[in-house]
Amino acid sequence: MKIQERTGAGAGRSAVPAGPSVGDRLPTPPRERKPALAALAVLLILVGALGATMLVLQAGDRIEVVKITEEIPAGQAVNDSNTTSVMVAEDPGIHYVQWSQLDALKKLKAVTTIPRGVVAVGEMFGEEAKVPEGKALVGLSLKEGQYPAGLKSGATVAAYRVGGTSRSGSGDEGDGGSAGSSGSAGGDSVIVDKAVVSYVQDRKGDDLVGSTNLPVTLLVDDAQAAALTQASSNGEVALVLVPGT
Repeated sequence: MKIQERTGAGAGRSAVPAGPSVGDRLPTPPRERKPALAALAVLLILVGALGATMLVLQAGDRIEVVKITEEIPAGQAVNDSNTTSVMVAEDPGIHYVQWSQLDALKKLKAVTTIPRGVVAVGEMFGEEAKVPEGKALVGLSLKEGQYPAGLKSGATVAAYRVGGTSRSGSGDEGDGGSAGSSGSAGGDSVIVDKAVVSYVQDRKGDDLVGSTNLPVTLLVDDAQAAALTQASSNGEVALVLVPGT
């Protein structure tokens, strides 16, 4: 009896075949291989690694050198206040002045005016400054009132003869007349209409103790040097700032 009931119950079920199990999937087409892209990826990885290696090697070849922080006029030397140290990549073709050589560098002079912000190289320094052809360096010692406040190297000035009596006859006929910029034989007159300040002493601290005069060096034409020197020796020179060229 039980066997018949089970058979009858099974006869009422649907004859539709069961679907695929959860684990079964439809076949997928094979993925297309792209060897060129794979090779490119490997190449980029190698280039990146090589670049990192080069940076490490370059960092290992860097040296500490002297950098100029303030303009140094021709004929002047470096000191602790106008220099600092920087790291640069070593290059045998560039004659860098290494920071360890700073004390030796202080004994030399700038052969020409050195601007601020440059890295010092050996060719910038020597035993003495180089004066351009047709020019002369004239040293002055000026009192208060004979120079403008804030006078700095590199400035363009005019030099006047002031505070003196008429010049001697030799001055009128000789060097004084050759200056070309002088006016009358006496009174205030222009000695040099345009001169470049090559050096002016930085008046700080103890600089005021030794002397009340300010040392100034001017770069002038050869023809103007004698008249300027004569006026300076008599204390009859005053400087005025003028627009530079």
